[in-house]
Amino acid sequence: MEITDLLVATHKNKASDLHLSTGNPPIMRVNGDILPIEMPALEAQQAKQMMYAIMTEQQRSEYERSLELDFSIAFGDGMRFRVNAYHTIHGPAAVFRMIPNKILSLEALRAPEILRRLCHLSKGLVLVTGPTGSGKSTTLAAMIHYINHHFQRHILTVEDPVEFVHQSARSLINQREVGASTQSFARALKSALREDPDVILVGELRDLETVQLALTAAETGHLVLATLHTSSAPKTIDRIIDVFPAEDKEMVRAMLSVSLEAVISQCLVKRADGTGRVAAHEIMISTMAIRNLIRENKIPQISSMVQMGSKLGMITMRDALNQLFTDGVISADTLRESLVSGSDESASSGDGKSDAAAGGSGTRRKEGFGRESAF
Repeated sequence: MEITDLLVATHKNKASDLHLSTGNPPIMRVNGDILPIEMPALEAQQAKQMMYAIMTEQQRSEYERSLELDFSIAFGDGMRFRVNAYHTIHGPAAVFRMIPNKILSLEALRAPEILRRLCHLSKGLVLVTGPTGSGKSTTLAAMIHYINHHFQRHILTVEDPVEFVHQSARSLINQREVGASTQSFARALKSALREDPDVILVGELRDLETVQLALTAAETGHLVLATLHTSSAPKTIDRIIDVFPAEDKEMVRAMLSVSLEAVISQCLVKRADGTGRVAAHEIMISTMAIRNLIRENKIPQISSMVQMGSKLGMITMRDALNQLFTDGVISADTLRESLVSGSDESASSGDGKSDAAAGGSGTRRKEGFGRESAF
């Protein structure tokens, strides 16, 4: 079977990922479950040929030299994939992440109303966090889509690789890909400050220089959207501060207390009707009290502020999961599994039982949206 046949099958089966791994048959991930394709295990040369069939000569050279490579491909009827090629102890391997050809709106994603309000910000840092495969790129794409269709702004994205391709609507959108149109996140961000952007999307805050430049951009009047692989607001803030040397931490806490506007932590859970997965969001909005906690290095107390901030649009992961159960979107089993697995520190707190599963009405959680805003 050719690689194109496997990618078409991935698209038709609405799989999120296709795995090629030497010594194993091709595997698809459908609704979060791993499903092997009925064909023989791939030999090293066979896996390599499949991967080389969709690489350029330059990409092949880079893969041979670095032993791993990130890139994206597009072919067929609007099919697009993010690819990570790498090596295992048995031979070549790759993961193809399916990128929807249609950018879903915030409404279609069931995103909380506060995400739309965040799109109205003119400056500051907004972080979307979560583990790999939790839908961070989809959420950011929906936010960029909203800004693009509601405001006249210059939106600049720096990604590795570019996933969702946007077309300029009311806004001007320029997308840059690390390796193809810029050498690094840091270099692109340095240039971005001279390119008259209103909104800057950073695919990932990977290193000290990138974090520094993102904070500087947010402080100097730009709206910066970025991702981190963290599971909660306190962990996100700690991660950013820990990137810096000890002598700079106090300065960074001061910068972060001023520029950070929100942290959106999310995870994907299975829908009760079996039609796919839905995102559960924990949301922290930077109120004056939270800014003071950041400045004074009292990060662990932020979780309590999130629990008390429902009127401002804040919500814990535990309450977000309970709300999905109350609305009939996820099952009781999925709710229990999500809480027990500790998908977020707020989800694993307490006795592990759900207010909604125990018969709670969820009224307190609902009242936070669409009311008084921090902005």
